[in-house]
Amino acid sequence: MQDCLNEVSNVLDLFDCKYEKVDVDDEGTFEGYASVFNNKDLGNDVIRKGAFADTLMNKTPKQIKLLYQHKTDEPIGVVDSIEEDNKGLKIKGRLALGTQRGKEVYEFMKMGALDSMSIGYRINQDGYKYDDKNKRRIIKSVDLMEVSMVTFPMNPKATISKVKNADIEDGIVTKRELEKLLRDSGIFSTTLCVHTASMLYKSCNKEQRDVVEGCKQLLNTIKH
Repeated sequence: MQDCLNEVSNVLDLFDCKYEKVDVDDEGTFEGYASVFNNKDLGNDVIRKGAFADTLMNKTPKQIKLLYQHKTDEPIGVVDSIEEDNKGLKIKGRLALGTQRGKEVYEFMKMGALDSMSIGYRINQDGYKYDDKNKRRIIKSVDLMEVSMVTFPMNPKATISKVKNADIEDGIVTKRELEKLLRDSGIFSTTLCVHTASMLYKSCNKEQRDVVEGCKQLLNTIKH
């Protein structure tokens, strides 16, 4: 069976299915936006691009704490990278899977039950101005202290976009669909379908929409 799985991997390479190998060290990693610029959150705050510039200049990513529900006594991992882009504050983090809370959060994130982030920061009077006309606070500069995985974010657009070994985007192929595709080919046994589908599911980059088409091409190649 291993030879067959190796052949599947080789053929996928030939068809440029653009899959990425899952490294064990990547377990528990995720990325997304902890804050989104220029939209009013539920507290009537609007964060402008550049608000995190001082923090990013003066702090390393790991100095910005990764917490659960803003609880200072519940760190759940580390921030590996953080940067501002045109959309917002983009982060890549890693959960501590050796801890009970880290494992729980990872499972919830993979399921999509926990898919939002929120930030904790300090701000002085020079860091914001109040817009009386639109009844909102415009935030220009903050001292970012922490990023939290939360159930209900202050900014609904601050979401997790990718979790390693998980699908959180609608419309992406599932493991069961891959098994069915392999079974329908009539060339794999039931057991081999299950193992092969598992391998493909774990290996393929979930952001690529051509996984199914690549598998169909693969099966046609095997048939011939």
